[in-house]
Amino acid sequence: MSPLDLVQGQFDAYNARDLERFLSFFSDDVRVVRPPSGEAVIEGKEAFGAFYRDQRFNKKGLRAELVNRIVMGNKIFDHELIHGVATEPIEMVAVFEVEDGLIRTVMGFSPA
Repeated sequence: MSPLDLVQGQFDAYNARDLERFLSFFSDDVRVVRPPSGEAVIEGKEAFGAFYRDQRFNKKGLRAELVNRIVMGNKIFDHELIHGVATEPIEMVAVFEVEDGLIRTVMGFSPA
């Protein structure tokens, strides 16, 4: 799969709240990084899956709305509105870095 196919696949699985399919697009050593610190806030597929199981996919109104997408080689930049986590949609930019055919790093940027 191309990097774009991987990111679109995880996006579709996220909106379906299909945890097993969602996780299939990520490497076993996936890292979630919150800039500007550069430190990982989640490391490994087990912790990543637990976060989405316990803090996202259990939200009844959860869905991501794609505002814009930029593809630059093995990096995909998604500007999204996340609905169903808070009262108002959460605006963010997620940067997905693909290595060896899976998403290995996710960086999340928010306006605040």
